[in-house]
Amino acid sequence: MIKKLLGLSALSLSLAATQAQADKIVFAIGGTPQSLQGQTAQEFTRRLQERLGDAHQVEYYDSGQLGDERQLIQKLRLGTVDLAAISSIMSSVSPDFALFDLPFLVKDREHLKRIDQDIVMHDLAESADAKGLHLVSTWENGFRQITNSTRPIDTPEDLSGMKIRTPQSEWRTLMFSTWGANPTPMAFSEVFVGLQTGVVDGQENPLSNIDGAKFQEVQDYLSLSNHVYSPIWLTAGKGGWEQLPEDVRIAINEVAAETQDWALAKGTELDDSLLGAMREAGMEINQVDRSAFIEASNPVYQTFSEKVPGGQELVDRAMALAEE
Repeated sequence: MIKKLLGLSALSLSLAATQAQADKIVFAIGGTPQSLQGQTAQEFTRRLQERLGDAHQVEYYDSGQLGDERQLIQKLRLGTVDLAAISSIMSSVSPDFALFDLPFLVKDREHLKRIDQDIVMHDLAESADAKGLHLVSTWENGFRQITNSTRPIDTPEDLSGMKIRTPQSEWRTLMFSTWGANPTPMAFSEVFVGLQTGVVDGQENPLSNIDGAKFQEVQDYLSLSNHVYSPIWLTAGKGGWEQLPEDVRIAINEVAAETQDWALAKGTELDDSLLGAMREAGMEINQVDRSAFIEASNPVYQTFSEKVPGGQELVDRAMALAEE
């Protein structure tokens, strides 16, 4: 009888442990808490936990604690992470996502919302699904700017030979090599030390990422280019998403949509406020010659149309949405 009771007790503990594991939702990002990505992720976590109540525990990890974005994609597929915010590296999952690596494609945030509704959540979501990932929502990293410690960047010629850190995206490296720079892919968590030690001369990121990672402490020049609008995608593993209870999936979808609106508004606010912080930090700020950069970017568009099946159609559709 004692053995039977012990056996039942062990079984009960096992079932309880399994239930506890099932009720935990692991959410991870590579960005810092201060970045817009980090602020958005924290807002999402707070709202989702409030929506789910005590029945589910949302465990949130930032700053690459559970790995960089490449590693997080693998963990999503394995089911060891339930949700992750993935940015430019999505183009390595499916080349369609490189649409957002094309320079000067996105006009403003209203344009982005139309691209999201008409292209991302249809064409790109289907591409991700075929690679074992489920797109939940499109959030924001923001419009990207160039920093360095060598000289102001006015035209592409000013980038000649400069070592510029880029995300691990073949399209971003193509863009900067086309402009004459020496692009150096590197995980975001390694960038501060890379800039500090001179492994790279500069980098390109939205203002919120620059400020959040304190790059202004190791960079002298900020050149406002708005050369790329970088979304981040709240992403789940396809298998893991399908195993979540329906009420949890509904809550995640609803909270993610609310958080998208919050992120876009916050991005606009930060664009206005962070320039002052950069100036106070001693950075020299200039506007690039946008027309010179656009002209120099034609080879990137040509390569995209040649390498990505249906790429030219995606570009044409995205650009047409700017006029609505």
